[in-house]
Amino acid sequence: MKQFSVFLFSMIALIACAQNKNVKSSESHPAESQLKNYSIATFAAGCFWHEEALFESVKGVKEAISGYAGGTTNNPNYSSVETGETGHAETVDVYYDPKEVNFETLVKVFFAGQDPTQINGQGPDLGTQYRSIAFYRTPQEKSIIENQIKSLTASGIYSKPIVTQVVPFTKFWKAEDYHQDYIEHHPNSGYVQYVSIPEIKKFQKQYPQLVKPDHVF
Repeated sequence: MKQFSVFLFSMIALIACAQNKNVKSSESHPAESQLKNYSIATFAAGCFWHEEALFESVKGVKEAISGYAGGTTNNPNYSSVETGETGHAETVDVYYDPKEVNFETLVKVFFAGQDPTQINGQGPDLGTQYRSIAFYRTPQEKSIIENQIKSLTASGIYSKPIVTQVVPFTKFWKAEDYHQDYIEHHPNSGYVQYVSIPEIKKFQKQYPQLVKPDHVF
């Protein structure tokens, strides 16, 4: 059984988030003029495919967009980011209505949807482009993130230190169209079935009260 598990993990690794399928999403997104009416939170926690779907399942979240942040290279694209040399990480911009969900709750969702103790990676996705980053735009947001880390550390639920970076937000670069709503358009891919969906289900089981009824996996 152990040999099968190793084989399965190897196969998942081969079909991990580092795929470049030239498939463009036909799903329409809210117009940028509409999104400007909402607050934004920005997080990186491994592959942006399931981070996007995870946050979009949360009540009060109007849209999550996949992209790149945390580096210094201008105009990054998927190929360059996947080399790990741009400094960017796969990231999601989360547009939310603060009247329905607050930043503190989104930070809890961010930590619940990953292993914040894994250095430079999440599951089969390895490299600095998959590192855990919580971006903040204000001193208050920074304080909320740091307090959550302190709370999780004190709880003892992790046997290793939390390595999430707490970084001031500078610039978000939207990813290519074929990455947007990837899980919705590729629900049967091996990576989605064996990595993405289990991670989302784990979060939704932990926080069912936060999940939109029509976004239950």
